[in-house]
Parts: sequence; C-alpha cells; structure tokens
Amino acid sequence: MKEMNLLCYREKYLDPTETPAVPYTLCEAESCDFPLPKREPVTHKYSYGRALVIAGARGYSGAPALAANACERGGAGLTHLMVPESIYPIAAARCDGAVVTPLSATESGQISPAALPQILEQLSKARACVVGPGLGAGESTKALVRGILREAAGPLILDADALTSLAGETELLSACRAPLFLTPHEGEFKRLGGDLSKGRLSGALRFTAEHPNAILILKGYGTLVCRGGDVSVNPTGGPAMAKGGAGDVLCGVLCALLAQGFDQWFAARCAVYLHGLAGDLAAAELGEYSLAPSDLIRFLPRAFKTLAI
Repeated sequence: MKEMNLLCYREKYLDPTETPAVPYTLCEAESCDFPLPKREPVTHKYSYGRALVIAGARGYSGAPALAANACERGGAGLTHLMVPESIYPIAAARCDGAVVTPLSATESGQISPAALPQILEQLSKARACVVGPGLGAGESTKALVRGILREAAGPLILDADALTSLAGETELLSACRAPLFLTPHEGEFKRLGGDLSKGRLSGALRFTAEHPNAILILKGYGTLVCRGGDVSVNPTGGPAMAKGGAGDVLCGVLCALLAQGFDQWFAARCAVYLHGLAGDLAAAELGEYSLAPSDLIRFLPRAFKTLAI
C-alpha cells in the first residue's frame, strides 16, 4: 500500500518534463530508522526539554491550544505557551498542562511587539520553539517574527502567520543563525517565494538550495520533508486530516521532538510520520468526515507506541 501511495504521488506531483532521478525516499518507520528509544528511569521533566509555543490572537484561541497540547503529547518535558492577553483565559482553559503566559496585546488583539523582551527571555531557556499558529497578519506580527529571527539560536519552527509575515523578506531566513523548520501549505509556500510551476518536488528542492539552513516541510498529499538535496515523501495521513488546525498539531509534535534533543532531520521526518499515522488511526475508528484536530492529539499515544522500542 505504501508503494502504491508513492506511485500515486509520482503521477500527481511530478512534472512530466522533470528528470525521473529526483533524490527522494519514502518516509516510513521501516526505512528511516524511526524507533524511539526507551527513556532512562532516573530522569525528570527537564531531561526532556523546554518547548516554547508563541501563538494566538483574538479570534484564534484554538491554534495555540492545539499546538501546546500536541507538544505535551509529543513528550516535551515542559511546554510553555505564550499568547496575547486578549485570549489568555480561553487558551489557558483549553490547555492540559502547559504553562500559559499572557503577553501585552495590540488593540486588534495580537501579540504586541512590546512583548518581545519577555518572549526572548523565555526563548533563551527553550530547547525548541514554534512561532506562528493563529498569530494573525499585520505589522505587529511582522515585527515580532523579525525580532525572534534575529535572536533565536535553538531550533525554530515557523508556521502559518509567521510564514506569511515573511512574504517578500525571505532574506531574513538566510540571516537567521538558528536551525529553521518551515511548515507551509502550498499557498504559504508560494507567498514565501516558492515555485510550484514544475511540481512540488522541484519547488521544494529549489527552495532549500536557496535556504540551506532550513528544513522544509511542504504539507499536503505526500507531505515532503526536504533539506538541501535530500527529500522524504511521507506515506501516512489522508483526507480526514483536511481540517483547519491539523497543522498546529504537527508543529506541536515537531517542537516536542526537537525539545527532547532528537536529531533535526530525524525529528522532522518522524513528526510528519507520527502526525499522519495519528490521523490514520483516528480515521479508522471515527471515519473520515468527523475527525477533528483534537482527535489527532488523542490518537498520538497510539502512534508513538508503534515506534517505541
């Protein structure tokens, strides 16, 4: 079934004029060394890293909660969610165990650039950080993302509105000293300057050649994970996951794996695989129509157990 998935991918996304010798592999547990190691018995929460999620705006309280809860399910030792004070009570109530901090907000309910020093203080303590779910568009988000890109040193995941804020300013990605993980869908990828005219594979390879400090996760059917000239095609996941909020869950899982100190290429491929597998397991039990993003989080433990040693 996985090979058929890959064949369908070739037919759907490879440009017929492209050379067939594109260097990519099928991203699966059997071929990608995905087994998750057993945890040592004498450990504590800080053994598994601090994960920081910077997200949310008025009207977008679901995205930060989904990312933070997925981060916890993904195994991070301590998850810290920072949201604008405009949605703090709602976001805090929806989080299971994350530390939730309110930040000063603009009149429109977005995180204010004045909160940047407070964010950077927590960023310096975090082993991994995700920025973007539900942040909202506008100058305040642009200023916030610019400031974080200038100062970040550890793995930094940019998603959703954080990616959109970089439209026309992708030189900021190359200037960033932190390892970057970009998680766009096709629309966001185009806004970043990505070219899909010759297919997803060509576009992803061209983009990562221009941004060698970034791992690109181009979401969609057969999600691509691309670093330089290396590409993995993910076989898990399906149409049941075509819901707003599914990408927020992926960001949380990826942030959790990075916070735990896993190899960055491993973490990116493993997060995508587990995210899709949770969707497959949920769809098998709940059906394709009624699956919600929160169901992905609920089925993450089953997905993780399939990879546990």
